[in-house]
Amino acid sequence: MKKHLLKPITKPPPPILNPPPPPPPPTTTTSLFPPTLSPTQHYTHFLHFLNHHLTPPLTPQTLTHFLKSKLHHHPSFTHFDFHLFSWASTLDTFSHNHTSYEWMTRTLALSHRFSLLRTLLTFISTNPCQCSQAIFSCPQTEPIFRFAIQYYCKAFKFDDAVYAFNVMRRLIDGKPSVSVCNILIHGFVKSGRFDRAFEFYNQMVKDRIKPDVFTFNILISGYCRDFKFGFALEMFDEMRKMGCHPNVVTFNTLIKGLFRECRVDEGIGMVYEMIELGCQLSDVTCEILVDGLCKEGRVSQVCDLLMEFSKRGVLPKGYDYFVLVEILCGKGEAFKALEVIYELWSKGCVPSLISCIVMIDGLRGLGKIEEAMRLVEKMLKEEGMVLDVVTFNSVLQDLCDAGRTEDANRLRLLASSKGLEPDAMTYKILVAGYRGEGNQSEGELVVNEMLDKGFIPDLASYNKLMDALSNCQRPNRYQANQIGR
Repeated sequence: MKKHLLKPITKPPPPILNPPPPPPPPTTTTSLFPPTLSPTQHYTHFLHFLNHHLTPPLTPQTLTHFLKSKLHHHPSFTHFDFHLFSWASTLDTFSHNHTSYEWMTRTLALSHRFSLLRTLLTFISTNPCQCSQAIFSCPQTEPIFRFAIQYYCKAFKFDDAVYAFNVMRRLIDGKPSVSVCNILIHGFVKSGRFDRAFEFYNQMVKDRIKPDVFTFNILISGYCRDFKFGFALEMFDEMRKMGCHPNVVTFNTLIKGLFRECRVDEGIGMVYEMIELGCQLSDVTCEILVDGLCKEGRVSQVCDLLMEFSKRGVLPKGYDYFVLVEILCGKGEAFKALEVIYELWSKGCVPSLISCIVMIDGLRGLGKIEEAMRLVEKMLKEEGMVLDVVTFNSVLQDLCDAGRTEDANRLRLLASSKGLEPDAMTYKILVAGYRGEGNQSEGELVVNEMLDKGFIPDLASYNKLMDALSNCQRPNRYQANQIGR
């Protein structure tokens, strides 16, 4: 087959692997470069570089290795790669194959030399790789063109992308894969050219290239983003008619679209349809559901839905329901939030640390110290989850203010065994609590622990704390009752 990538500038160049010393003058020889590049501009150095690194015999493998490992990293000569590639194609003893084609295609695409890339693809169409036997085409042809099509679409050069697709289609055996078609459809949709995307989709169907779930997801998502929800639903119906099963991405896109269209009940219904079809809910599904219902003021309903999904075992275990907890606590419904946390936790959906912190702050705001302490204990015992020291100290302060310093110290010891690093404030809260309850002996133990850990700077401070504890008295029964309230 005839090669016609780039014509020599004057006449075929001399063998580059065996140049006559010194380099011939420009008036009598043909360079690898355009006429504007004189021999004083890198010719001599480049020729020496080639002779030193490009060793015979010249094959597609040795040429590709040279382009990849030597020329590609050279600061002055790297942009001459296509000229060297073109020069090699003029040699009678050399033929490119998919090895050199693939490297050159990737290099031109990645460096955004799109006009040269089109020249290369045209050359490949007239000089295809002959690695396969008999009438079969090279199996690497489609991957090579797919890479070019992908980068043409990223650069919004759709005419070039369609040209590459049509060239590839003539070269390969059988029909193009649906993945290549999806690249073009996605490019059209991303650029807002839905007419071209739908036209290409129709051509796919006409050519009996069966669309897959990714094809439909691209079109459905594009229509939803462009506020053409009716078209999205039509594509969803066509998807099922063609026997293509929707996945979690399909449902999430449509559910979000329904909520945006204020069709909340239909959105909830689609969640149930998703479950009935055996499609597992994802974190994104739950986030769409929570966000959509909370915006409609239906917070209680979303709590009931999540707990129902948890009982049915369809709620994703890694789902973080922080947003719902935050909304409930912000509305003063901390007990409802706590109910949600305990229900989901019992089914293996462990709350995040930030969710627990928000929950504790909500309970403290309602004065529910006992519930806050139990939550902290559950975090520590079941998950080894340790609060930040500021939040933890706040819980200790509430317990001490309620006359429950012994419970506060027990909680401190439990947290320390799980990795909490108490600070000076932690100990000061406990000492003040024991002093207020008249418990001198326990208070002195905490002071001595403070001293051991270096939280007491000098002897005078130590004596001051001990004197304060020795002068405290246990409250009488009436005072104890008042402290406990």
